[in-house]
Order: sequence, then C-alpha cells, then structure tokens
Amino acid sequence: MNLLQTYYSDWDAAVEYACEEHTHPLEDTYWKIRVCITIKDEQKDACLEEKEAEIVENQQNQQGGGAPRDKRGEFLKGHPPVFSHATDPLEADDWLHVVERQLNIAQCDNQQKVLYASGQLQGEAQDWWESFEYGRPTNAPPVTWQEFKENFRSYHIPEGLIELKQEEFRALKQGCMSIAEYHDKFAQLSRYAPNEVADDADKQRCFLKGLYDGLQL
Repeated sequence: MNLLQTYYSDWDAAVEYACEEHTHPLEDTYWKIRVCITIKDEQKDACLEEKEAEIVENQQNQQGGGAPRDKRGEFLKGHPPVFSHATDPLEADDWLHVVERQLNIAQCDNQQKVLYASGQLQGEAQDWWESFEYGRPTNAPPVTWQEFKENFRSYHIPEGLIELKQEEFRALKQGCMSIAEYHDKFAQLSRYAPNEVADDADKQRCFLKGLYDGLQL
C-alpha cells in the first residue's frame, strides 16, 4: 500500500491487490501488480491512472530489453543550432523549423519539445524565455509547444518588421547589382511575401519586373 499512500494522505479508498511471480527470459523474475481501487475523489483517480501508466511503460521498457530512450541525446545528435538573436527576422523562423524537425526525429513529446528547444536559447533569447516564464501565473499549466512557437515568433519576428520587408521586396530593382546578386536578394526578400510568389508564374513575373526596371535605369 505504500505506492497508494504516497498519493493519498487522507486515505479514502478501498484497496485490493494481488501479486504474481512470473519467469522472464531476460531477468530472473518480475512482478506484475494488479490494483483495484474505488475512490470517490476524481483527482485521486487521475493520479492513480498516471502512476499505473508509468508502471506499464517501465515494464514494457524492461520487456523490450533496454533502458528508456534518451530522447535528449537523440535530439542533440542532430546538432540543433543555438539561438540568441537575429538581424534578419526570418533567421528566427529558420531556427524554429530546424529545431522542430530535430525534435520530431527524436520523437519528443510536447513538454520535451519545450524543454529541449528552450535549452538551445542563449543571450537575448534566453533572457526573453526567462522573462516569459517568470511572467506566467504560479498555477499556470506547463507551456505547450504550440504556445512556445507562437510567443517565440511574436517576439522575435515582429509583424511590423515583416511588413517593412514586404515593401522592400515590392520595390526591389536590380539597379547596379549583378544578375546573381539580384537573384540572391530576390530570393531572400520573397520569403517575406509568399502570397505574391505563390507559384512559378508569379515568381517569374516579379523577378522580371525588377530586372527589367533595373535595366531601364
């Protein structure tokens, strides 16, 4: 009963349990515990289910013949970049995409994604994250991955700066740039205006417009 008493200090439960010893090919013995419990408090019931899920997961890991996966180690094997600040706002978005891809490869869950991604923040970005966490209510639920992404983007990729980059793209002309330089600049700025280069025809039209205007100067 120690397992249950850990959760229920006021002990309002009727408990029946049975233990059976089984032979396991990889170990001498292991214990399968069956717990039947009737509890009026729904919150206590949820806690018990969570603990039982942990027991099942641990048994499955033992039966699989190995320790639980080191997801952080798998995440770091992909050499995810660190992030402190960005002069180009889309550098922040690029960082987020790269890190999210590595988190998915490592099959991290929601909370692990937030924990491991925030661990890659340094300098100004780390200061932002610590301020964000400090400003949350004490009883607030854990930050979700979606919440992390939305707040990261809103802070590091401000909407006003995106609009300025869109205007810069619309006004882009080759001018004294070489064709290669103009192409690189076009590719960089077009990312801020995806709706204007949604397909190849639109992209070619915008590219040639700036190219021809530049040649006429």
